[in-house]
Amino acid sequence: MDYGLLLFLLISCFYLYCSQKFHGPRELPVAIAKRFGNLRHAVGHRPVLCYDGGSMLQKASTPHLVVFGEFFFDLVFYRLPEIPRAGTEVKTDHFVEAAGGGLSTTAMVAASLGTPTAVVTRVGTDAPLHTSWQKLIKLGIQTKACEFRKDFSTALTVCVALQNDRMMITHDSINARLGDLLMQPKVRRALQSARHVHFAFAFRNPERYLALLDKLRSRGVTLSADIGWNPDVLHSKRVSRVLRRLDLFFPNEDEARAITGESSPQKAAQQLARWVRTPVVKLGSQGSMAVIDGKVMHAPSRRVRVVDATGAGDAFDGGFLHAYLRGFPWMNCLRAGNICGAIAISAPGGTGVLPKPKALRNLRRSSKRTRETA
Repeated sequence: MDYGLLLFLLISCFYLYCSQKFHGPRELPVAIAKRFGNLRHAVGHRPVLCYDGGSMLQKASTPHLVVFGEFFFDLVFYRLPEIPRAGTEVKTDHFVEAAGGGLSTTAMVAASLGTPTAVVTRVGTDAPLHTSWQKLIKLGIQTKACEFRKDFSTALTVCVALQNDRMMITHDSINARLGDLLMQPKVRRALQSARHVHFAFAFRNPERYLALLDKLRSRGVTLSADIGWNPDVLHSKRVSRVLRRLDLFFPNEDEARAITGESSPQKAAQQLARWVRTPVVKLGSQGSMAVIDGKVMHAPSRRVRVVDATGAGDAFDGGFLHAYLRGFPWMNCLRAGNICGAIAISAPGGTGVLPKPKALRNLRRSSKRTRETA
């Protein structure tokens, strides 16, 4: 018997069956998980990590962008009739579940625009059964270097979206010592294989990561970070040691002022330019600015109706990085970020609506980025 031919026939039949039954072989693990996933609690069986709905079947192509950081399940309540007060209950018909955190929003925006993307994070074994995680998978985002823990549940945030702001409560025990992942060999291999690594990460104890950042730079990997509103990090003089190793840094206006002590965003951006090759400051409704060779560039924002401001800055990061990796001129990188941020706030959850490539069709592509501001 020709076992090679038999194996080929079996694989072919399997593929055809999956294509008809599960809309493609990548959805088979999802179907199995949905059908049998709850049995692990009854029989004490260790969860199978391929429940992520396709990690073993994801595209083998090397990602251009790898995003490292925290992942959350976001439960977002919006269009509330009033702000809830202690001892009261407020009801709304407007609710959405979404993938949250800088990692997921940045990665999903970049992937939706066409950038081959991977994420590195730590989640519970509950994550692969959740529609928010599956949304990453369906976008082709690679998760091979992620860590799945059965002793923790995936981080969870309850978000109340107000007109132009939000309030949040988060449970994220799983993210304690997330930086340990950066010491794992498989994670380092994933980072070193990328063209660009973006850290949606606070870099506490920054000295621990300097050797890794230097190693990535020596391999030609460009680096960026968005450390978010973490006052203990922003006010620390030690964080400048990380910033000096970055190609791009993405603070918002408040973060830029906090880290530099300057009173205006323009002065803060100019101060950051002493540490970072290209600081990019997000200005909310006023757009964004970057400092290129000592010159400040400003791109105005797009006017949209705000539904939920959650994730706007991270969506900006994803749009900017997509344009950056495609070689767009600097001004168009800012415009791409503004467009993606505006799209994000037009729907709840930050990733409720993702930009498509046509959203950037009017931005001229440059075959070679220059450092000029013309």
